[in-house]
Amino acid sequence: MGEIHELLTDRHVLKVVDLEVKFFTYAGVVHAVSGVSFEVFEGEVISLVGETGCGKTVTTRAITRLIDPPGRVTGGKALYRTKSGEVVDLLKIPDEDLRRIRGDEIAYVFQDPTSALDPLYTIGGHIVETVKAHRKSSTKEILKHAVKLLSETLIPNPELRVKNYPHELSGGMRQRAVISIGLSNNPKLLIADEPTTNLDVTVQAQILDLLRELRSKYLMSLILITHNLGIVAEMSDRIYVMYAGKIVEEGMTEEIFYSPSHPYTSLLLRAVPNPIRKIEKLETIPGTVPSLINPGPGCRFEPRCPYAMDKCVREEPPLMEVNRGHRAACWLLEKR
Repeated sequence: MGEIHELLTDRHVLKVVDLEVKFFTYAGVVHAVSGVSFEVFEGEVISLVGETGCGKTVTTRAITRLIDPPGRVTGGKALYRTKSGEVVDLLKIPDEDLRRIRGDEIAYVFQDPTSALDPLYTIGGHIVETVKAHRKSSTKEILKHAVKLLSETLIPNPELRVKNYPHELSGGMRQRAVISIGLSNNPKLLIADEPTTNLDVTVQAQILDLLRELRSKYLMSLILITHNLGIVAEMSDRIYVMYAGKIVEEGMTEEIFYSPSHPYTSLLLRAVPNPIRKIEKLETIPGTVPSLINPGPGCRFEPRCPYAMDKCVREEPPLMEVNRGHRAACWLLEKR
């Protein structure tokens, strides 16, 4: 326990160290997450950014032990400071202890609100089940709390909506309902997986404003999973860029946006439409994400990188310091 405490400061909420997740398939072992490390401090928003399939969702599901077979966490630590101040490794604690934390202190807003909601339960019923799993309260008290939560998440007529079933709500309202369920136990850490996917632009803006307000109101930390860099610029304090199951760059949001140091990050940013600059067509990143079954010894971005060298094929670059708190995994940094 002493060793665990040494790895965390008083400001830490979560510190993930060398996380590894593998999927044992008939085609071979998929190295979905390889040596991922990141940290979350009190009250801050961090973003995990990258293309679809780079390991963002698997990473966060792994730390809350939501990986189903054939997937398995094969290494690493996920050190979490509970509301009581105790430091635990989420990957090692007994299932019963984890259940007390998951859904209570750590809440998850899943990517697809439709699949996250049980069609046989009303929205109020979902909140009642979530609260009763962690606290002894009467159904009447919880439903009153549910109306308050729906009101805070800007759902109109919350007294009526609390009695609605998921299919009776629009996509934006379902997403707000899922956020309400996640907030029902006043979590210390909220993980939001692509919270604005499949929503129109107006509703996206409303959901982001809502998350910002709730973060301040509940004094919680937020892990945002997204491939939308516009959302990242607006919401995040720090960014972790993922590619093929690894962190390739990390740093403060402004520094990543204005001084990207990994070729993948630079290409991602160039692929974002700029409303000020007139262009004939959007830039794209050539090639595809490599197979993660038996990946080679070198940099996983090498086949798509315009600056690749012989060394990139032979050796995998470690994360190197660019500035204080800003690191990138690229051999080009050796020449600076």
